[in-house]
Amino acid sequence: MGSQLPVVFDLVGLRLRVFALGVGAGALAVALSFMLRLFAGGSFLPELASQAFVSVVPGQVESGAVDTLGSLAKYTTYTVAVAANLLLYGLIAVLLFNISDVNGSRFLPKGLAITGVSYSAMLLLSGIFLSVARVNSQPIPATTLAVELLPPLLLFGFSLTSLESMYAPRGLERDVVPEDFRPVDMRRRSIIVAGGVIVAVAVLALYGIGLLRPGSARTSDLSAFNGNEVTSNVDFYRVDIDVFTPSVQASSWSLKVGGLVNYPQTLSYGQLQAMPAVAQYNTLECVSNGVGGDLMSTAKWTGVRLKDVLAAAGVQPQATYLVFKCSDGYDVGIPLAKAMDDATILAYEMNDAPLPQAHGYPLRAIVPGYYGMMNPKWITEIQLVDQTYQGFWQRSGWANEAQYQTGSTIVNLGNDALADRFGLFSPTQVALGSPITIVGVAFAGDRGISKVEVSTDKANTWAPATLTPSLSSNSWVLWSFDWNPSAAGTYNVIVRATDGGGNLQTEAAADPFPSGATGWHYVAVNVK
Repeated sequence: MGSQLPVVFDLVGLRLRVFALGVGAGALAVALSFMLRLFAGGSFLPELASQAFVSVVPGQVESGAVDTLGSLAKYTTYTVAVAANLLLYGLIAVLLFNISDVNGSRFLPKGLAITGVSYSAMLLLSGIFLSVARVNSQPIPATTLAVELLPPLLLFGFSLTSLESMYAPRGLERDVVPEDFRPVDMRRRSIIVAGGVIVAVAVLALYGIGLLRPGSARTSDLSAFNGNEVTSNVDFYRVDIDVFTPSVQASSWSLKVGGLVNYPQTLSYGQLQAMPAVAQYNTLECVSNGVGGDLMSTAKWTGVRLKDVLAAAGVQPQATYLVFKCSDGYDVGIPLAKAMDDATILAYEMNDAPLPQAHGYPLRAIVPGYYGMMNPKWITEIQLVDQTYQGFWQRSGWANEAQYQTGSTIVNLGNDALADRFGLFSPTQVALGSPITIVGVAFAGDRGISKVEVSTDKANTWAPATLTPSLSSNSWVLWSFDWNPSAAGTYNVIVRATDGGGNLQTEAAADPFPSGATGWHYVAVNVK
């Protein structure tokens, strides 16, 4: 028995070597597939897997992920999918190596055999993911998918065959390790490392330039706070269901208006731009934003009133709900009454520039008073229906008619993410005898904000903050509070707001799912 142990260990080492070779060849295949997706719009298995996962994950799970990771949540899912894809390539390599002797097959037949098996497996998985996914940022016909999978898997098949011929032991039999079997030379893994680097670059590319872009210059000058009341396009938060931003060309795009209308419409980008335009400031906030979170931003939006588009189509009396459908498969509905609001617009500009691709180009909806998930991007179709419509996230348990909760947030004390949005320092320690101005934002959707109060004594007493007039009734309010602590110690600075209707922000803490987070925001501050 003891004499057999070295052979067993050698067999395990052999399998690990073959697995590593499979991962290396798979990295090349994943890199090629990524490049084809990036530059030619091809299919990408990790993307399909991510979209399938997002389509079936319970709302509570999605909420927790976004609350913890913010806009990086979907990219984390994508990264896991890439890693799983590489592991699958490694397992395929081990399976095929077990049933076929390297020297017993010539290069071409061996490469084609590996390609055939791996192609069948990936095609099956792709079909499963497509059947499960309710969204797809790049709709793919089955025949196109079958063709697009072939080049990366040909690369995998013949790369693995080459690697095995160079680095796998000769004369392999199922249960016998040949005498010339040697431990893996680390220098021989250079091609595997190169493949891994390519995949890592692919992951970083999908995370976006924003990860590598330096943050805003930080300052204690509070004029920067007021100066950044409108969020730049590049800094505007983004949370959506797409790993790759959908690529839509205005020249070939059109908006269809149908359902319960008298005159169905098909409008081009130019026709929409020719209609009377309106410009307004709106704050958008993700429904998954936690108390004190940074998933909210304000921009100037330019477009056409949705009710003007509907007037041309002639809404039938029985219509009660409006449904938006988007190029990536996303869908959501809003009550017809909200659609007819003067402030509900179809926007094609953001901060006086064409709507960025990442924010819905060529057309998105701005629906005042409703969380971001009700403000869809990349709209291609509007349908009028006679019943309440459950959209993509609503089918996962999120609230329909998701109206903003009243919220208020401290920005320049211990809130680095939101402070960076405004270019401010955000310390958690202040000097005794040095007065400080605390600043923050408050937002209650289209209800507006009438009052903000701050407490530094565990909510025993409250003092009013100073409000800066808001840009519009649908945008956040900036507030400030001058504080000069009289003694050293640890203070909990707490903020609460009252909306335009006189309703005080609730103290009761609730997670974002299913109707948006509630509770007072507080920060522990050390005074020395």
